[in-house]
Amino acid sequence: MELSLKRPICFFDLETTGVNVAKDKIVEISILKVFPNGNKESKTWLVNPGIPIPPESTLVHGITDEKVANEPTFKELSGEIHAMIQGADLAGFNSDRFDIPLLAEELLRADIDVDFKKQLTVDVQTIFHKMEQRNLSAAYKFYCGKNLENAHSAEADTTATYEVLKAQIEKYDELENDIAKLSAFSTRRKSIDFAGFILADADGDPSFSFGKHKGKKVVEVLQQEPGYFGWLLDADFPLYTKKVLTAIRLETLNTNP
Repeated sequence: MELSLKRPICFFDLETTGVNVAKDKIVEISILKVFPNGNKESKTWLVNPGIPIPPESTLVHGITDEKVANEPTFKELSGEIHAMIQGADLAGFNSDRFDIPLLAEELLRADIDVDFKKQLTVDVQTIFHKMEQRNLSAAYKFYCGKNLENAHSAEADTTATYEVLKAQIEKYDELENDIAKLSAFSTRRKSIDFAGFILADADGDPSFSFGKHKGKKVVEVLQQEPGYFGWLLDADFPLYTKKVLTAIRLETLNTNP
């Protein structure tokens, strides 16, 4: 079967220097773009992160400093990557919690303003965990009956994720072949900033998920303690989180001048 699409969807996977969204960098990115007519476009880039790749990360994906020494930086590739995903929905494996936040960070570092909240996202890992509780290799074996060769290669993982989602839709009657409904089903919690520092509360309003103001509405905190916003901007939070906070603050100022 093929996905029922109203607009293109980009399956993507990142290999990185680590798992800190605010600090780590991409060393490989693969994107598989699927169009509503069934056509596909695939591209994979090795990326020079500009920082040393830790040995423990190399053990996972096999990418060394030497391998990427002569490759372009993310900033040099950012225009091409952004053009490929612009106007498309996004899908990946653990993408809502890691790949999308880190991709947003890299694009913002490259001076490309992004707002992934305008795009639907499908996290295939969340669907899998809700249904079977396993990892990508097991998911590929379980749903597709194949062994995942070259696991932790961005291209192999991206293709496997695409095949797993199609198989999941075929297997489970309760999963509709509709990206908006798959996006809703695969969302663990309503995160405003993807990194999970700002969540939607019961009223749908942005609220802090950490620190002394955990559970409080962002708007109320910024009104009652204006200096907290400056502290947040100076602290070690992801750029996308700071972008979201800035937008909330500006909206508050415009509403209550």
